[in-house]
Amino acid sequence: MNTTETTSHDGGCTCRQVRYRMTSNPLIVHCCHCRWCQRETGSAFVINAMIEADRVAVLTGEVEIIDTPSHSGNGQRISRCSKCHVAVWSNYSSDAIHCVRVGTLDEPDRLPPDIHIFTASKQHWVVLPPDIPAVEEYYETSDMWPADSLARRAALIAMQS
Repeated sequence: MNTTETTSHDGGCTCRQVRYRMTSNPLIVHCCHCRWCQRETGSAFVINAMIEADRVAVLTGEVEIIDTPSHSGNGQRISRCSKCHVAVWSNYSSDAIHCVRVGTLDEPDRLPPDIHIFTASKQHWVVLPPDIPAVEEYYETSDMWPADSLARRAALIAMQS
């Protein structure tokens, strides 16, 4: 994982009403190039830091949760500032893991992508770095996540059982 020694990361929305803190480093950081993420962000990709929801503390403000469709058909829940409507994180298959929008961090350069996903639909002008894994669609978690992240994930799954 491409993280620095910092174990907490602060961020927030554009209007600064919502401020949050990631209280640890994420499980993994995805750069997603799927068409859904392109459409939802209005950009070529989104960078999401996957982290346990209980490791994201809202410091000020409140988020508004918007249910939206997704390619999988399962939908996703996007947490947005109730004032400026900037998306600060999403939840896909589980409310237990937030996908924090790295661009909303005060220091987004501290969490570069660990992997590029859904590159089959990336914009042709986006050049991927040769030293970062990239997959055409998704991947097997056990093949790509660091051991400590897999252990944290296993603990989360055990708590949900």
